[in-house]
Amino acid sequence: MGAFGNGGEPTFEEIGYQKEGGVATITFRRPEAHNAYTTHTLVDLARALQDASFDDRVGVIVLTGSGTRAFCTGGDVREYQSTYTKRPHDYWKYMNLFRAYIEGLIDCGKPTIARLNGMAVGGGNESHLACDLSIAAEHIWVGQVGVGVGSVACGGATQWLSLFVGDRRARQMLFLNERVPAKQALEWGLVNKMVPSVRHGESWVEGPTAEQVDHAQKGHDGWRIDLSLLDAAVADMARSLLDKFPECLRYTKEQTNFWKSLSWHQTVGHAREWLALHFANVEPYEGMTAFAEKRRPRVREMREAAARGGAPEFLWGAYGKTCAGCGAKGLPEAFTHCGLCGAPLGGPVAGGGGQ
Repeated sequence: MGAFGNGGEPTFEEIGYQKEGGVATITFRRPEAHNAYTTHTLVDLARALQDASFDDRVGVIVLTGSGTRAFCTGGDVREYQSTYTKRPHDYWKYMNLFRAYIEGLIDCGKPTIARLNGMAVGGGNESHLACDLSIAAEHIWVGQVGVGVGSVACGGATQWLSLFVGDRRARQMLFLNERVPAKQALEWGLVNKMVPSVRHGESWVEGPTAEQVDHAQKGHDGWRIDLSLLDAAVADMARSLLDKFPECLRYTKEQTNFWKSLSWHQTVGHAREWLALHFANVEPYEGMTAFAEKRRPRVREMREAAARGGAPEFLWGAYGKTCAGCGAKGLPEAFTHCGLCGAPLGGPVAGGGGQ
């Protein structure tokens, strides 16, 4: 075989990867976590995309998720909370891995299809935006959650959503974090096609309600999710692409990527630097801890602390106190006793943090 692959097949732990009939299918394979990706998943994804890009037997790449509930829900917030809020500088490294994955989709030289089998949220929505084409099952929805969990969706959403849906709708998705159902996603231009996916008995149910989708996901009373039409639509699109000249497709993709690549490369480095610094802030700590603890984040308390003249950027106030007993400096202003020697701290409790 040549120096660029077509040889032994790589193996992966957190994604599925298969090649058949000129199509490479990459599958998020963490259904227990709604197909959220971890640091390790990103490494797997970048490797799979490089393999598919270099393998001349592959003409089309399909990105999808396992199961029927989630395409991908972005980065694993529990990993963020347990790892990156404690080691913010390591998030800079994480963003390099995420960047390699996203750029693997953009720069693979082959058309990519997002097969939306379930919700595409946060980095999952950004993953589907990075693909060239997208087909959605009718029961799915897409959306962003960054400002609700203490982060910013600058891994593709802040750069690209306005290219897809226009400025006002992009801000609506980014600021309000509302769900965009599949039908609305089709109308807005977020997906190319939508197919029925909810069945009751042998009948397809078009325009299912949220209650009907819930019944189908749980398999109640003859309701079920059926992705056969989604598979057929993806296969049909892939077949059409395989009938087009590959070099012409590659250059068409490169040219069509102009605005996407321009906005990405103008902003992603800054995003990486800012997010790594931001992980030392209380916002991601509170937002992601609240997610892990399944409670609402204390956003209003943080706003009230700022209105009182406090410092809600810090968990327990600014680092402003000094212990007269042991000389420890930089103790949070809300502390009444030294965290090192236990001695009482003088002075008023000034503002505090967001807790």
